[in-house]
Amino acid sequence: MNVMTAPAPIDVRAHFPGLGDSWRYLDTAATAQKPQAVIDAIASGYGEKYATVHRGVYARSADMTLAYEAARRRVADFIGAASDSEIVFTRGATEAINLVAHSWGNLNVRAGDRIMLSQLEHHSNIVPWQLLAERVGAEIDVAPLTEDGRIDLEAMADMLTEQHKLVALAHVSNVLGSVLDVRRAADLAHGVGAKLLLDGCQAVPRLPVDVQALGCDFYVFSAHKLYGPTGIGALWARGEILDAMPPWEGGGSMIDKVAFTGTTYAPPPQRFEAGTPHIVGALGLHAAIDYVSDIGLDAIHATEATLVAETRDALSQINSVRLFGPDDSAGIVSFGIEGVHPHDIGTILDEEGVAIRAGHHCAQPLMAYLGVDATARASFGVYNSSEDVTALVSGVKRVTRIFG
Repeated sequence: MNVMTAPAPIDVRAHFPGLGDSWRYLDTAATAQKPQAVIDAIASGYGEKYATVHRGVYARSADMTLAYEAARRRVADFIGAASDSEIVFTRGATEAINLVAHSWGNLNVRAGDRIMLSQLEHHSNIVPWQLLAERVGAEIDVAPLTEDGRIDLEAMADMLTEQHKLVALAHVSNVLGSVLDVRRAADLAHGVGAKLLLDGCQAVPRLPVDVQALGCDFYVFSAHKLYGPTGIGALWARGEILDAMPPWEGGGSMIDKVAFTGTTYAPPPQRFEAGTPHIVGALGLHAAIDYVSDIGLDAIHATEATLVAETRDALSQINSVRLFGPDDSAGIVSFGIEGVHPHDIGTILDEEGVAIRAGHHCAQPLMAYLGVDATARASFGVYNSSEDVTALVSGVKRVTRIFG
């Protein structure tokens, strides 16, 4: 008889100065705490290593340019890109999606065309497509969810037509933690001639990602959810797609030659990186990728899966608690307590030294679909342990006692 054993806990809490001795941080889906290695990389980048990139002829500028482009290569390797020229640095996933909507979207989506989204998307994967649809006269369709909170790909298959030019979906839901069957989604999209964009914000911190194997056409993520700095993220797109996309912002760095009679543009990725980039942010992202890679994403996912199972099991024993999403959600547990607003749950848990998220999580259409105004959300990171689950459950029981 084979007995399943839980993975050994990853003991890295001491690497994160923001956690202190006893604070139970369960809001990693919003933003991750930063390990000292990332903080050190940022401090060094702004300190003894600081200089601009791509322009200076002096040695430190050349060194910083090498470090900046090394970060691009690290991102490419991390997500399985064919080349670092397929990686565009952005301010985050939101800007990356807007870039695709403006550049690729304006070029390829016309009046009468359709865009497929799902019911669980973050606002950042809804609003840019609504703006595109308004600009060009396209229509948006919304795939429903299965009973346990996954994107219903069978229903989506019945909805897709040759009028669909793009399918844009979350790899992992930021509210429900449900994981998309990406290969199936890619096959469905490509079957009608559409491109597939994935919002990978919640996937890259906890799942190995290989964009070639996944079969998507665009992939976006933000560094700050991957234990890196705010203000930087990445867009990956297939090389042939990027080559055909026009620039969406104009300025320095993205040009070949400028004259008042006309301007020619640099090849990708520089074509999409107007102005002075977030140089030190790229160094911090590089350090963050090194950090999680040294631990291993398989180990991170296994540990988070154990914590999710412990949390769902414990909360399910409390009669007034309603759990959302599938049992095998990736690092995220959303829940509600009958008769208690999630903001009150969050406030009382904060008094207990437990930090969770309470609100609509930038997913108001999903809240309406679930029939609630908001949920409480506990989300795990590499630094969490069973002690955090115990503290959360204890706090939730206190909430139920206070509200009777």
